Amino acid sequence: MRVRPERHKIAAAQQSGQTLGRGMDFALVVLVFLGIGYGLDRAFGSRPWCMIGLVVFSVVGQFIKMYYEYTAEMEQHEAERAQRSRASVR
Repeated sequence: MRVRPERHKIAAAQQSGQTLGRGMDFALVVLVFLGIGYGLDRAFGSRPWCMIGLVVFSVVGQFIKMYYEYTAEMEQHEAERAQRSRASVR
């Protein structure tokens, strides 16, 4: 009888939580910029140009942010993998 869950199940659950957080972050940032654009459009009477511009700006910014986070995470994994490889050779 196993008392503790398997390690890969725990890691998968943690990963899904991180993914959900990233998705919520993406959606909330886009909604905030949409709201700011709506307010600017109402103030300047330029409907819908500020909304469109700020939403595009936020989506592009979020994708750039995700790219750099992913790159940093993969570099960290590669460094850990290289370290384990060097340790196993000794």
